[in-house]
Amino acid sequence: MTLSGLAALASLGALLFLAGSLRQLQDTPAVMPLYPLIGMIGCVVLTFVLRLQAFNLSHYAAFRLEKVLRGELACKLVKLSLGELQRMGSGVLVKVIQDDVKSLHIFVADSTPLYVRAVLMPLATMALLFSLDWRLALAALAVLVFGAVVLVLARRSSGEMQQRYHQTREQVSAAVIEFVQAMPVVRTFDSGSSSFGRYQHALENWVAVLKTWYRRAGYSARFSFSILNPLPTLSVLVWVGYGLMRHDSLDISAWVAVLLLASGMAESVMPMMMLNHRVAQTRLSVQRIYQLLAMQELPQPAFDRQPDDASVTFKNVRFHYPQGREVVALNDVSFHLPAGKIIALVGPSGAGKSTVTRLLLRFADVDEGHISIGGVDIRDMRTDTLMRQVSCVFQDNFLFADTIANNIRLGLPEMSMEAVMAAAKVAQAHDFISALPQGYDTLVGERGVFLSGGQRQRITIARAILQNRPILVLDEATAFADPENEAALIKALSAAMHGKTVIMVAHRLSMVTQADQILVFSQGQLVASGDHAGLLAQGGLYQRLWQQYQQAQQWTPGGAGVAVGEK
Repeated sequence: MTLSGLAALASLGALLFLAGSLRQLQDTPAVMPLYPLIGMIGCVVLTFVLRLQAFNLSHYAAFRLEKVLRGELACKLVKLSLGELQRMGSGVLVKVIQDDVKSLHIFVADSTPLYVRAVLMPLATMALLFSLDWRLALAALAVLVFGAVVLVLARRSSGEMQQRYHQTREQVSAAVIEFVQAMPVVRTFDSGSSSFGRYQHALENWVAVLKTWYRRAGYSARFSFSILNPLPTLSVLVWVGYGLMRHDSLDISAWVAVLLLASGMAESVMPMMMLNHRVAQTRLSVQRIYQLLAMQELPQPAFDRQPDDASVTFKNVRFHYPQGREVVALNDVSFHLPAGKIIALVGPSGAGKSTVTRLLLRFADVDEGHISIGGVDIRDMRTDTLMRQVSCVFQDNFLFADTIANNIRLGLPEMSMEAVMAAAKVAQAHDFISALPQGYDTLVGERGVFLSGGQRQRITIARAILQNRPILVLDEATAFADPENEAALIKALSAAMHGKTVIMVAHRLSMVTQADQILVFSQGQLVASGDHAGLLAQGGLYQRLWQQYQQAQQWTPGGAGVAVGEK
């Protein structure tokens, strides 16, 4: 900003040297005004060098700022609860991390040098104009004040409109993300008529806000812009100067100097008015970035505690999701899983089984009660300590757009290829990986789109095996597997479960018959527990679920099916 201010003063110096050249020519037309011309050229060169260096510094600073902000925002997202992120939605997060940070980049890179110039140039120019001729200076100032007042009136409701503009932009971003991610479903069911309709509706709202904003401020803004440019100012100065010249009260050289300086002043005022709009936009971006950075993180303990073993205990746990306070996801749930044992969670959809696994991973904190590993409350462990205890295989695992090897060694980049291959062999994934043209260097595509569901699942099992953590969480790990893949997955999971404390969520009840203990959930409550044979003998919900599962296994096309909603 200092360099930009010096560049502005140097440009004024060039105009003054030019005016001095003209005055010298007026006094001695036969003599070349060498020194004023050299001074003018020197000021022009200095202006160029200083302005170039100012923009270089501002752009480098903007790139550094962008890196710092995005890094801090990414670290913040990792520390927030998963439920809070889901509540915010991807559109808002994309808007903050991409658009708002980019807005600050643009402001720092382009606006900071211009801002100094837009402030300093008019002030310095006006001071010079008053020193040359106060009457012409007042005439130039009147034009600029008139244009500035019109522009201020045009921007009276800009704050409200900017808020509406950013809200509709976020809705468009969210609709685009949904439309792209749901493309297979879109093409299968509605050819985009519904999902694209939501995007189109969001886009129409955005356009409507823009049109309203344009109608409210369009004429006044255009009128002020037509005033805040050199031509109206020069026109007024020409007529005022002509009147003064007729009365022999104005020196011609002073008049020429005023015209040269006033053209630069009028030209510099317009960026100042445009910068006010950019500053207002940047303030909103800064506000949203600060709001995200100020969000409450999951509390971290002052002193980290290490668990004694891999046992898991839930004691009087009660929890509800933030978006549904009237619905209790878990209500007074208590159980104990000894280290090295296998526990299975079963029950109808929405019973709270997956909530148990997510609370164990501390994706959110419980409302009441305690969850402990090895006798230590998970809230008394730091996040990295907790994550060293638990590895997970979910039904819909995420693969990054990277190589198979890097997806397996996720979180353990130092692991050798031999260790990666060993984990893949245990997970029954080595054979299909080796058959690929690039083997372990094969790129899996966004979200693993180039692989089948069973292949993606075996890669995530290999990832869990490589982590070798004492507790293994399996949440519907074979939900979407075909019979051939299911056999490979079961074999892989058996190897992964060896020697581990296992919490298994499964709708396929054949997967849970050998569990050491089965917990039966219904509407967020633990309604029964025991082994397979004991629960069948008790009757109740587990027996009905088992009967429905058996009927589903015996179903054939054209045969009698299980009634929808049967319990």
